[in-house]
Amino acid sequence: MFKTWVEILLVSTKLGLTSFGGPVAHLGYFRDEYVKKRKWLDERSYADLVALCQFLPGPASSQVGISIGIVRGGLVGGFLSWFGFTMPSVIALILFAYFVSGFQAEDAGWINGLKIVAVAVVAQAILGMGKNLTPDRPRITIAVIAAVSALFFPTALGQIAIILIAGTAGYWMYKNKEIPKAEKLNISINKKTGILAWILFFGLLILLPVIRQVFPSIWTAMFDTFYRVGSIVFGGGHVVLPMIEREVVPQGWISEEIFLAGYGAAQAVPGPLFTFASYLGASMNGFAGAIVATAAMFLPSFLLVVAMLPFWNTLREKSSVQAALMGVNAAVVGILLAALYNPVWTSSIKSTGDFALALIAFALLVYWKLPPWLVVLAAALGGIMLQYIG
Repeated sequence: MFKTWVEILLVSTKLGLTSFGGPVAHLGYFRDEYVKKRKWLDERSYADLVALCQFLPGPASSQVGISIGIVRGGLVGGFLSWFGFTMPSVIALILFAYFVSGFQAEDAGWINGLKIVAVAVVAQAILGMGKNLTPDRPRITIAVIAAVSALFFPTALGQIAIILIAGTAGYWMYKNKEIPKAEKLNISINKKTGILAWILFFGLLILLPVIRQVFPSIWTAMFDTFYRVGSIVFGGGHVVLPMIEREVVPQGWISEEIFLAGYGAAQAVPGPLFTFASYLGASMNGFAGAIVATAAMFLPSFLLVVAMLPFWNTLREKSSVQAALMGVNAAVVGILLAALYNPVWTSSIKSTGDFALALIAFALLVYWKLPPWLVVLAAALGGIMLQYIG
């Protein structure tokens, strides 16, 4: 098992160093590494985990990574998967908080290249997942309707509604169809552990504000604030950033200028945007503040995954749930397709040169089968070249 844990840590760290482009792109990197390359789980099991994590508050890509780590190596594997994927950006943002101010990351050519490569990564993921999850007209129709709906209702609530409606449609369409049994996920966590995780999740959510009042200090206030934000935010990192701003700037914990400087830096580093908490914690209370803020922000995600997974095999083996998941997985493809346009395309492709670089990156990934980290590096260099060309 020790060898497996080392492998999980090394692979997730590689992803943490190279996964630029935000949560949607992360799912593409994960699929390429865990499903296609290493075959730790099959396409359908991966899609089911993505669907599950879309329902949970918190960073969906981090939760998918934790889930895969648990499937591969139990609770320790889940922690190592999260640690490897998250720590590179945590370290980068802590260093940024200490040594840099007023950094305008969005103007750098290499940052533009990293945004552009996200277009290719997401397009590759949609192409691969679409072949497996939308093989017939009904599911293609669900995916298209989901994509159009997500474009016009791009909120977290809209996304949840789309998934629920698609699940209902999948149930009615496929409830009488003979569906091949889903591959059983190797989940070593028992249901007692899952129930304990549920109790801890809700217990902390209820008790932390009380503890904050009884033992007032910056540390209890920080832990309560970041835990609460991590527990209730749907829609990923782009939603969590303005939510955190409303919590920390008006209280005087951090200035608007320092907050905005970190906002740019958080989008310039690989890994989950939730690591913005590390920057804020370091800016407020040094290294210890960064550790407290990071732990509090990600703890709800870990507890929710541990709470859900012991019951997931039982649920997904039921024919009614499998039928609903066929609709849900098709909707996930549609939601990813909508995300390919907004925010990935709209924030990245601004010129003919940008589109050309995205096209080259897509060809290198899909047809030349180059490793994603190499394509990311090439795109960063391409972004620098585009900046000089003008």
